Amino acid sequence: MSSPVHPGTEVTENAEDSGAALPPPQKHETDTRMPALGPVGWARWAWRQVTSMRSALMLLFMLALGAVPGSVFPQRGVNPADVQAYIVEHPLAGRWLDRLSMFDVFGSAWFAAIYLLLLISVVGCVVPRSILHAKAIRARPPAAPRNLARLPEHRSYQTWTGPEQVLVAAAQALRQRRWRVDIRDGAVCAERGQTRETGNLIFHAALILLLLGVAFGALFGTRGQVLVVDGGTFSNTLTGYDSFSAGRAADRSALPPFTFTMTKFQASYEPAGPQKGAPRSFEADLQVRDAPGAPARAVKVQVNEPLVVGGTKVFLIGHGYAPHITVRDGQGRVVLSSAVIFLPRDSSFLSTGVIKVPDARPSQLGFRGLFLPTAAFDPARGGVSTFPAADSPALLLTAFRGNLGLDNGVPQSVYTLDTSRMSQVAGKGLRVGDTWTLPDNLGSVTFDRVEQFATFNLADDPGKDPVFVASMLALTGLMISLFVRRRRVWVRATPQDGGSTLVEIGGLARTEAGGLGDVVDELLAGLRSSAPDISHEDQAVPTAEEPR
Repeated sequence: MSSPVHPGTEVTENAEDSGAALPPPQKHETDTRMPALGPVGWARWAWRQVTSMRSALMLLFMLALGAVPGSVFPQRGVNPADVQAYIVEHPLAGRWLDRLSMFDVFGSAWFAAIYLLLLISVVGCVVPRSILHAKAIRARPPAAPRNLARLPEHRSYQTWTGPEQVLVAAAQALRQRRWRVDIRDGAVCAERGQTRETGNLIFHAALILLLLGVAFGALFGTRGQVLVVDGGTFSNTLTGYDSFSAGRAADRSALPPFTFTMTKFQASYEPAGPQKGAPRSFEADLQVRDAPGAPARAVKVQVNEPLVVGGTKVFLIGHGYAPHITVRDGQGRVVLSSAVIFLPRDSSFLSTGVIKVPDARPSQLGFRGLFLPTAAFDPARGGVSTFPAADSPALLLTAFRGNLGLDNGVPQSVYTLDTSRMSQVAGKGLRVGDTWTLPDNLGSVTFDRVEQFATFNLADDPGKDPVFVASMLALTGLMISLFVRRRRVWVRATPQDGGSTLVEIGGLARTEAGGLGDVVDELLAGLRSSAPDISHEDQAVPTAEEPR
């Protein structure tokens, strides 16, 4: 008799024949859910992303890309006058670029964020690799593969010399060539070229030191700029700078107390030929006092040959012309008599400048001017300069009268003239020695002589020495990683029937650089000299009476 079947059970034909009932089918969950990462999991994921090599390369590319505006747009830390002139010439674009810190790229928040992320990424990448590399250096060379014939370089021969003698000879030969050698499992395991990874780590560690050196210099360094006219004196105080910036941790009250006077500035240019007007030399003669009351010493400062005093470097970075102007007002009083800075606008040193005379009576005066070192007239452009040297100087002035706007509390640039509350009077071209009498009894203007000015950049960067050391270490590490080859060689000696020994040599290169075959051939030749090949004609097969 068949056993009863309970309701809800499925019965197959075989089940009916055997009298057994199958259990009900199991229900499997098809919707699997992964466990939530949680705060710790997300933190680990973010750390892996930041410290990955891909992220480091992306951040390095972003840092290089972010530095491009620093070379395209003028920077306040280098030339604030050019920044102001750019904003005046491009008012809308200049304001937006200023908001985006395009005129102070290397001090901006977004550049610092990229910089810090790159530093964190490199540190997080280098430290674990250094730990693993330290363990790998102390570890034994890897064991020999089972089949040496599969390696890119393979040699074999048979000898009557015993396996132990072959391995000892192979180990001695490799040690003489400065390989790391280990004998185990009937084989000699040798490795060379681990300093390649050492050089790679040195390069990355030097990159960290470089970033830290730059950051240290930015925190504790100072940088400023000053314009000095012929005969002018500069004192290294905050009030002596035209522009000054210091790191957040720099001590502004501890500036080195030196002074210098520019006795003469000289510039020379190519007089003729296709390079006519190209600069040949710039040099400034200075009288330097290292401290108050110290004797003066003569120093000549040239491009790339700075003055070094008190840890501060004084670089000559630019120059231009400063026409000496004398202005008398309508009452005959001398209200201005000084050299006025005119900023160069092209390679021929056509320069622009403004003159502000707030003390003139009966009305304040202002002038916009063009200075032409070697003046000429062009029908299309008007007054131009054909050569950068002051061979035939001329001064083109446009006079304005009215309110200069200096008393409303809003700061103004010395290189711009606000004519919104002024009216134009007249214009005039002057040569050296000419005097222009203004209409309406407003006074007169005299072009006395031509003077020159030089622009000096003063920098105290305590991070320059670490940066130099880091650069040398990076170069050393790069050379090691490029020229050291990572290689592994194994020598196995296996006893054969008949008393002979099979000697196998296998080589593996960790890089695509050639030369491993020569190394294996040289090792093979050395082994054959100490353990001769039985295939040589002069090598007789030993007999029972002639022990090996």
